[in-house]
Amino acid sequence: MPDLRPDAHPGDAPALLPDGLALGPVTLRSRDPDALVPFYRAAVGLDVLARAEGGVVLGAGGRPLVEVVRDAAAPLPPARAPGLFHLAVRVPDRAALAARLLAARRLGLRLGASDHLVSEALYLDDPDGNGVEIYRDRPREAWPATEDGTIAMETLPLNLAALSGEATEEGGPAPAGTDMGHVHLKVSDLDAARRFWVDLVGFTVMAAYPGALFVSAGGYHHHLGLNVWHSAGGAPPPKGSTGLDHFEVRLPGDGVAALAGRLAAAGWPFARQDGGIVTADPSGNGVAFRAAG
Repeated sequence: MPDLRPDAHPGDAPALLPDGLALGPVTLRSRDPDALVPFYRAAVGLDVLARAEGGVVLGAGGRPLVEVVRDAAAPLPPARAPGLFHLAVRVPDRAALAARLLAARRLGLRLGASDHLVSEALYLDDPDGNGVEIYRDRPREAWPATEDGTIAMETLPLNLAALSGEATEEGGPAPAGTDMGHVHLKVSDLDAARRFWVDLVGFTVMAAYPGALFVSAGGYHHHLGLNVWHSAGGAPPPKGSTGLDHFEVRLPGDGVAALAGRLAAAGWPFARQDGGIVTADPSGNGVAFRAAG
């Protein structure tokens, strides 16, 4: 891999990604995609948008959010390998989050829950062990700021009794407006991850905690989480392993062309595909950058 030390390109300021950046679907690799469908339909509220021999596409309001590729021979990744910490499906309001809480309870699923000050979140694992967050944002004007201008986030207990009282239905399909709010990755080296995702790709650091960074574009609390809590020093999993194949980032305007120029100038390997570019971070996490719309 090319050298991405902070002094590798002296005099170059990090190029910021466009404010209109959004995340597209997360693509998972599974030995048996059909075994994941009941979870994503009943627990997360996603609809099956397409199904074929090669896998399944699930989403909400016609928007693809999770694509599962079938690979019966896919190896399992080592326990401490980098990869997906969780994908995060964002629902538009508290009632929709409450509906997912009731659905998870009805299904008897193991559930985590946190108040992050900027958002309220539920945490589940799909049948393959992929982490799934379902969350709703608090209004942006209510997000607390730190003295240095970054966003204050915490992991506090979520009042599930109060949340469940706001449900207008139990489960059901996720409402229109549901999207992929962020993706949280396990990485092997946090400094290397920062040099790639911040200094080269162009995300902005919004919060930093022991062993973790949260980065975004356009002032969002985070489009991407990066942590070494369980993966410090871990080698990338074998190619084609189950779990994260890649996730999609959509860039407005000339964002894709500008990013391709930065990657090329840095000598970072990437490929052009379907009008976008595909690459991987230093930990082997795959990402596709495509034009918005």
